[in-house]
Amino acid sequence: MSQQEFPCGQCGANLQFEPGTLSLTCEYCGHENPIEDDTSIEITEQDFESMLADLENQAVSDNVHSVKCSSCGAASSFDKNVVSDACPFCGSDIVTTQQTQRLILPESLVPFFVTQSDAELDFKEWIRKLWFAPNKLKHRNRREEKIQGVYIPYWTYDTQTNTQYRGQRGTHYYVQRTVNGKSQTQRKTRWRSVSGNVPMKFNDVLVRASFSLPDKQADALEPWQLSALVSYKDDYLSGFRAESYQINLPTGFGRAKKIISPKIDQAIRGTIGGDEQRISSKNTNYSDITFKHILLPIWISAYKYNKKTYRFLVNGQSGEVQGERPWSIVKIAFASLGGLAVAGIIAFFIYRANQGG
Repeated sequence: MSQQEFPCGQCGANLQFEPGTLSLTCEYCGHENPIEDDTSIEITEQDFESMLADLENQAVSDNVHSVKCSSCGAASSFDKNVVSDACPFCGSDIVTTQQTQRLILPESLVPFFVTQSDAELDFKEWIRKLWFAPNKLKHRNRREEKIQGVYIPYWTYDTQTNTQYRGQRGTHYYVQRTVNGKSQTQRKTRWRSVSGNVPMKFNDVLVRASFSLPDKQADALEPWQLSALVSYKDDYLSGFRAESYQINLPTGFGRAKKIISPKIDQAIRGTIGGDEQRISSKNTNYSDITFKHILLPIWISAYKYNKKTYRFLVNGQSGEVQGERPWSIVKIAFASLGGLAVAGIIAFFIYRANQGG
């Protein structure tokens, strides 16, 4: 996505979106410019099959001022007057290049609600509380690291499913047995073959369209309140980065199926009933598939330690914090030795007390 500039009406400086508001703010004179809420623009679902059938014609050609990081592969936007910077995802030094991509542009986004200062405080507090963290990490954080706001691409999928299944219903029953002259009650299971059909409807199955963030931490930022989605406007991106999607529309739906599958299994087991269930086979048909391409706000701090990249993430809507961290082997070793020493002293005094007794 190309980033548009919004000059301040009072001093001419570039306005930036103010998290937690619906306005652009000048960091120099404080002037605020409200973002017009165009209620006539409705956030709609797009037809999945139609988009796949004619993707080349329907995808919008967008002249993107962006860069693909050679270290982590992230493709993020830069302001037009910035030619070099650090990658917000891994901290590597990178240089911007002008490139044209054919993309399905986002139709909506969740604006930043958490401010940069609050996210930075969360980051520093998180670093401060780390047990067995290398001293160099805390020292570097105080001097060099900064946190950046990035809009991350996601797909949401709606679909109707119809699953034909075969399986077995297990019903428990109990019998009395005599073992070594003693009567015992044993539980057994009687199995009966079953088959059937389970229809389900799924709404807003969320799939991250990026490889740039660690799955464990990024997934743990959920849940997102998608009821806060607003129609896409360049205003919300002013002062922030935005990543282009790396996982395309059909691949994203493949990932959505993996999210949907265990929920279908749960519904099948509920339909089979009984005390235990076995699913022998299932065949799911997906219909009425629609999608949205959305952007979600995440504050990111990336730092390198011993040639490895660690990321700290803050959900820009809820403030949920997740992070990766290195460990100090030296501190862990000393702590282990200290624990052994304490255990040895306790054992010594117990021995002396027993001897004295």
